[in-house]
Amino acid sequence: MKDGTSRRISRVKTRLCSVKKIISTSNDTDTNMYYQWAEDDFDLPAGLSRLGQDEPVSDEKYVMYHGTTRQNAEAILTSGFRQSADGMLGRGVYLSRDLKKASRYPIKHPESDKAVVKVSVDVGRVIAIRYQNHPYQKTWHDRGYDTAWVPPNCGMVKSGLEEDCVWDPKRIEVINIIKPLRVQPSYGYEAYGYK
Repeated sequence: MKDGTSRRISRVKTRLCSVKKIISTSNDTDTNMYYQWAEDDFDLPAGLSRLGQDEPVSDEKYVMYHGTTRQNAEAILTSGFRQSADGMLGRGVYLSRDLKKASRYPIKHPESDKAVVKVSVDVGRVIAIRYQNHPYQKTWHDRGYDTAWVPPNCGMVKSGLEEDCVWDPKRIEVINIIKPLRVQPSYGYEAYGYK
């Protein structure tokens, strides 16, 4: 490289993800390692879509994520999901198609005890709830909808990330559990990725 450093990149594929390890070595033999985790699309079951910020289409299946504790993730594997009693969109199972959003939950819980449940969701009939105090914000199911979707950056979710609420837990099929993987700290901070 022009700045006197060399770079070696290794790629490792696993069943769940692809890990890219970049080793950057300068001429004075200092070695810095960085780890980047990204989920691969090759583990998607047939007929599923991974969609980012586009509005979900009714009667399609999507990969979604649910952030929780490791203990709760194991209970979900055993007994399935249950509706929450209430929330921003009322009763239902809260999910997101954004792994980054799901990995934040439960908020203020130790990172090492978090898990993300990766699921396949048959969304059924979908309604977009684009603003606070929407007339159907908590009554969407009574109006014949199966899933309520809050778009990213609409002002309803503090993080600016999308959120979905699925009324019937039977529409949700668990694919696997993603647990945080400790990676090499950088700049003096502990870091976690998901695998």
